[in-house]
Amino acid sequence: MRSYSLIFLTMFAVLTSYSQELYVGQVYANIEKSIHTYQDTLKLDFYTAKESRATADRPLLIIVHGGGFSGGKRDNPEEVKFAQTMATKGYAVASISYDLTRAGKRNGFGCDCPANLKIETFEANTRNILEAVDYLKNGSDFNFDANKIILVGSSAGAEGVLNTVYMQAYPGYADLHLERYKFAAVVSFAGAILDARYIQEGNAVPAYLIHGKQDNLVPYESAPHHFCKLTDVGFLPLDGSKVIAERLKALNASHYLATAQEGNHDWAGLGYGYVDSIAKFIDRVVNKGEIIEVDDAIAKKN
Repeated sequence: MRSYSLIFLTMFAVLTSYSQELYVGQVYANIEKSIHTYQDTLKLDFYTAKESRATADRPLLIIVHGGGFSGGKRDNPEEVKFAQTMATKGYAVASISYDLTRAGKRNGFGCDCPANLKIETFEANTRNILEAVDYLKNGSDFNFDANKIILVGSSAGAEGVLNTVYMQAYPGYADLHLERYKFAAVVSFAGAILDARYIQEGNAVPAYLIHGKQDNLVPYESAPHHFCKLTDVGFLPLDGSKVIAERLKALNASHYLATAQEGNHDWAGLGYGYVDSIAKFIDRVVNKGEIIEVDDAIAKKN
């Protein structure tokens, strides 16, 4: 009985310690939210634990919501819960609004939307993301390590953050001067990029990727956006999570790919349920400098 009690107490001590580990477990309880206008009428919500507000070396997460660049909002329940949970772990978190450039457009963002307009939409989203980054870096109300900025995106937002991180040399992105921005990691729920070949050794940012293999909107592998036909004006080949992970693997860069074998585009939202796994990845890769290479994780609904 005594031996059992000792084991139990030891296990309890380990689990308690783990649950309170900074940036991994829940450390804080008092979460504050403030609203800021970062560009024209665009706003962001900044989340921080009251106790960690003055911490200058903590990572910053910037969340970019989904919605086909025509809808969605920064304070959707999923984004709010994710932001609050990450703040309890010690992270600074900003959830941003951005220009909904496809809102009210007759041809939407599917196969009737010309490919060049889709690319312009991606670029406009990247511009907003960079404006938010500049605002947060220059603001006096925020404390975080500018070398530890992690972009998090869902669906359209995932396309936005992935292109922002990896498309520095892509034609049309030159005037954004992406080379001035260094990101520590990127988290994508059902996202894809314009061309994975533009991921090179110099910009092979660690990536945490969750995607449904049967996604019929944003390809898991290489396929046209919305699986448009070659004759459609919206035909635009994209490289999804699987291809991004393979490219990062070839460059010996950190990556974590979680695949829902029968999942579809609903993983754009379900990905937020993996908050603890994401926190562990960020802590190990960004804070501790470890190399993580996981290609075969299975995503299941939490």
